[in-house]
Amino acid sequence: MKLLAKYLKQNMSAAVALVIFSSVFAVVFSLYDLQAEAVLYAFLLCLLAGALITSANFYLFLRKHRELKRISGDVYLLSNDLPEPKNLIESDYSEIINELNRLRNEEIARLTYKQSESVDYFTAWAHQIKTPIAAMKLILQSGELEEKGELLSELFSVEKYTEMALSYLRLNSEANDLILKEFRLDGIIRSAIRAYAPIFIRKKIGIKYDGTEATALTDEKWLTFIIEQLLSNALKYTDSGYAEIRVSADKIISVRDTGIGISPEDLPRIFEKGFTGYNGHSDKKSTGLGLYLCKRAADKLSHKIYAESDLNNGSTFYIDLKTRSVEFE
Repeated sequence: MKLLAKYLKQNMSAAVALVIFSSVFAVVFSLYDLQAEAVLYAFLLCLLAGALITSANFYLFLRKHRELKRISGDVYLLSNDLPEPKNLIESDYSEIINELNRLRNEEIARLTYKQSESVDYFTAWAHQIKTPIAAMKLILQSGELEEKGELLSELFSVEKYTEMALSYLRLNSEANDLILKEFRLDGIIRSAIRAYAPIFIRKKIGIKYDGTEATALTDEKWLTFIIEQLLSNALKYTDSGYAEIRVSADKIISVRDTGIGISPEDLPRIFEKGFTGYNGHSDKKSTGLGLYLCKRAADKLSHKIYAESDLNNGSTFYIDLKTRSVEFE
């Protein structure tokens, strides 16, 4: 009914003209002393013809409206699926839409090329910088420098930041690099612990993990990345004590530390891009990207990640691996 009301309002002038012409027709015939029945009959025939024409035009109006509503659900159809214009005004609008669509496609192509060029450069840089890092590591491992442990630790940080940059690029890429299958969690967790074990030893911070027989549908590389980032955060904000990893019976990995914790007002925002909070401001090296990338990677795997914290008494991060519908990108 609303569409009918809009149609009648849009064509009000035609309806008024029909009534006027029919009335003029009836008045003229009545002046010639024709019988009232004949005049009324002619008047009703005019109204019937007008109603039939109006109904046909309303049907065409309704069909075009539905077609345009369908196209509006997918604007990429604009250049190929617009209804044929029926008059000069519609033709003008069609030309405007096609020109806007052409300009949009040119802008998308320009931005895509620019982004592709940037990604290619950054990816090449990240791979190239890993070569001197590997060479420096070999030199340090074979040398007798007094500060060798400190240098190895800093070199490890450079390597991890480089890997973070590559992970950032992969997460923003449209390519799907997931390898989803049932993995044993024990191997993934131990791999992450081995990577950070030298730093735990150097900082004299304990690491507790009792092993697990659990398996989960996940991607080994991305789950390892998440656990490593959580261990990195535990090291960054823990001066003494330990970090502990557990796997519950319902496939929730928890990474707990005895560090400085997170303030209650910061806790809801820790997974936001670039958010560092109070602790991040005190640690000048914090970029606010680590936990953001963890959340992005968890979302990519359809895992849930969340945290609990008690200020000055440590934090616990949880990775819920219970099977959900995984999104393939």
